[in-house]
Amino acid sequence: LSLSLSVSLSRCQAVQAENVTVLEGGTAQISCRLQNYDGSIVVIQNPRRQTLFFNGTRALKDDRFQMVLFTPRLVRITLTNVSVSDEGGYFCQLYTDDTHHQVATLSVSVPPDTPTVEVKQEAVEGGEVELTCLSPRSKPPATLRWIRDRREIPGVVSQQENGKTVSVSSTIRLPVERKDNGAAKRVRHYRLDVHFAPTVRIIPPPGILREGDSLSLTCSITGNPLPRDVQWTRINDTLPERAEISGPTLQVARLSQSHNGTYLCQAQNNYGRAADHYTLLVYGDPPSPLTHSSSPSLHPSLPSWSQSLPLNPGAVIETHSAVPYAVIGGVLALLVFTVICVLIVTVWCSVRQKGSYLTHEASGLDEHGEVQEAFLNGNDASQGKKEYLL
Repeated sequence: LSLSLSVSLSRCQAVQAENVTVLEGGTAQISCRLQNYDGSIVVIQNPRRQTLFFNGTRALKDDRFQMVLFTPRLVRITLTNVSVSDEGGYFCQLYTDDTHHQVATLSVSVPPDTPTVEVKQEAVEGGEVELTCLSPRSKPPATLRWIRDRREIPGVVSQQENGKTVSVSSTIRLPVERKDNGAAKRVRHYRLDVHFAPTVRIIPPPGILREGDSLSLTCSITGNPLPRDVQWTRINDTLPERAEISGPTLQVARLSQSHNGTYLCQAQNNYGRAADHYTLLVYGDPPSPLTHSSSPSLHPSLPSWSQSLPLNPGAVIETHSAVPYAVIGGVLALLVFTVICVLIVTVWCSVRQKGSYLTHEASGLDEHGEVQEAFLNGNDASQGKKEYLL
């Protein structure tokens, strides 16, 4: 059930509260919606007009109330382990030139306890018996029904208020026979208890860890029965001297690169064992933009060619991906250059050989012409020959 009310404020501001209903023992969310919020003071008060929060700051020392959201549009608090005494109107107040408020009504429902059946006198065959069914505490009042042979029997209902809860009873009178022996039974609830092996998950810290930071690892464990002992170890090494274990949480202060390694969380019960691991990688301080360190810290898990790089995860990733492409580019350039050189030498040799052949062919044609001319001209040719020789 949700009911919204709003009031228009000066400067076009508005506050809106929402009613909420929750079961006893549950968690209630109380919300105040803001419209056109300009930074004015927001106050949340309980039904006794005690201030719970003043602009997001706790004012009442009750840890059940927590501020979970404070934005220009929505302010929300939670109330855990709700009881009927927490019922009432919670005030959302917005202080502008005038004080304006809206009320969020919290209603708490109480489920009925297991009913009991009372018999005022012994049931004797052939007589009557008076039975009373009682639900001692509920809100709203519980509904009690009598069933016999799959038919409902109307009873006389009475109610008694116990503060904010109600006690309800229903009484019937009926004749009894031998077959009714053992018919009246108390309604009971049975909780099924299923046993299973544990599961383990390590909740890692956010972001990158550098030297001097603190490490906090929490081992989230489920299982039935829930494992009581949680074991923290470091694979192939011992835990750091500064390591502190508190239940499922492992904490290490002032990290250094000597703390690098794989940390293991283990838990077990009678039905199995489970484990999860976390690999810690501590980076050195980032280099100053105006100076360059000539001897950076070496990391045992990084390759030798990357030891001179700044201990930054981005730089390591870029180096890993850049080196293979540089090598491949160099090899391809060398192959292309070799092919070009071979083509140039081949063309040059082919042109030179063709020129030599043409020269010899021309010389042979000259000699053949001289012989032919001598044959046709006879002595004149010889004479011409001699003249040519002189």
